[in-house]
Amino acid sequence: MAKTTNRSRGSGAASGTRRTMTAAARAAAKRAERGHREPGPSATGEEASVQRATPDAGRTLLIEPPQEGGWDDPPEPSPESFGEDAPRDEAEVEAEVEPGSGTRARRGRRRLLTAVLCVLLVAGLAAVAVLGWRYREGARADEARGQALTAARQAAPVVLSYDYRHLDRDFSAARARLTGHFRDQYGRTTATVVGPTARKYHGVVRATVARPTGGGSPAASVVSASADRAVILLFVNQVTTSTQVQGSRVDQNRVRMTLTRTAGGWKVSAVDAL
Repeated sequence: MAKTTNRSRGSGAASGTRRTMTAAARAAAKRAERGHREPGPSATGEEASVQRATPDAGRTLLIEPPQEGGWDDPPEPSPESFGEDAPRDEAEVEAEVEPGSGTRARRGRRRLLTAVLCVLLVAGLAAVAVLGWRYREGARADEARGQALTAARQAAPVVLSYDYRHLDRDFSAARARLTGHFRDQYGRTTATVVGPTARKYHGVVRATVARPTGGGSPAASVVSASADRAVILLFVNQVTTSTQVQGSRVDQNRVRMTLTRTAGGWKVSAVDAL
């Protein structure tokens, strides 16, 4: 009976020991499992944060920051490293957004440039034409001054003279040097006033363009002149004889004569006594 009791105690102790070892193994396994999930009491704050951040990542690798200077900033990316993301000019962007827009823009600029050049060309041609016209008009005006002055000196004695003995011939010669409304007015005046008075009193009038005392050209000058019209100022002496005057009478007159260019030459279009 004693052996039985001893055997029972021995077997109970052995089984208790086995149970204790089994529980210890389980506790060790649990501690090992918790060691991967939770930081141990000796882990630093940074290690604990890394372990918590990666609970299921298995083995954790800790990287310590450099002691001096901290972490280096990454290099700035260059445009070449991005390829299509590199900055581009507006023309490329517009061409990419809308195919053919760059070509249309270039064509529009060409058309605008062509239009501007055409306008400048037309303006230049117009300016040349105006300058050429002014030059021709100036040349014609210079030519007209001489021609009109000569015509006035020749016309004044014919238009302002008459003789009662051959009035028709004198008036006809005068009308040949007149033009326009003045020609018609001269015809009416000589037919109704000058002719009858000259016949009645035997009137004779001799007109000459005055000359300087020492000689020289007749006293006449150009007041204004253009290519087709000129105004001439003349000093005219008129010697009149009639039955109403004893001897002869000399009148020194200033006459402003307007001449107009016609197909037959320079003609008198107006005569005003000043």
